[in-house]
Amino acid sequence: MPYAQPLWRQIRDDLRAKIRVGIYPPGSKLPSTRLLAEEYDTSHMTVRRALDSMIELGELVGRMGIGVFVAETSEQDS
Repeated sequence: MPYAQPLWRQIRDDLRAKIRVGIYPPGSKLPSTRLLAEEYDTSHMTVRRALDSMIELGELVGRMGIGVFVAETSEQDS
């Protein structure tokens, strides 16, 4: 029996899909961690882990005190 994917990875994959179809275009600001946690019905830390993984890969850019933004060009496009 296959294991279920961790929730933070499901959130990451969903955010990637939303970026891909243009719901969150390059340069756009994502909703706050609190709002995303409400949307996905999970904890702030689970959402944070998904966002941090995307920041590490260059898909998102975090700006202290301002928010998290979709990268203008991600490493995937290179």
